[in-house]
Amino acid sequence: MRPSLIMLAKSVSKKPLNLKEASATLFPPIPLYRRLLRAHRALPSDMRMLGDNYIKSEFRLHKDVTNNVHIIGFLSQWKMYLDQLPVGPDSKSFAGKKLDPTVFEKMSGEQLGQLYEVMHATKDVWKPIEEDS
Repeated sequence: MRPSLIMLAKSVSKKPLNLKEASATLFPPIPLYRRLLRAHRALPSDMRMLGDNYIKSEFRLHKDVTNNVHIIGFLSQWKMYLDQLPVGPDSKSFAGKKLDPTVFEKMSGEQLGQLYEVMHATKDVWKPIEEDS
């Protein structure tokens, strides 16, 4: 006699599924990549274009990494980003959030320089267009 799907599901784990544990799980790279791009569909077009290009370049740069610690760190950080993205109809008003001050302490000089360049590049993109008089 074949057990039903419900019986198979019950036999896998006796604990109820915890939502925090489920969101802490990592996705394989390709499904995570796809979910990120899908989540960006809800963003304004400028933010979506910037985010999609960044995701594509980062995944392309890290596709040949063989160190398991780096892979897990990479996937977990992108999963945390995915969890922070807004979902639903009110996501068009997404404004981001401020970085935790402890993050700055952990950054190298090169990373701080890159962050400074990104800050100035985004200021130029979001600068209101001045009308010629």
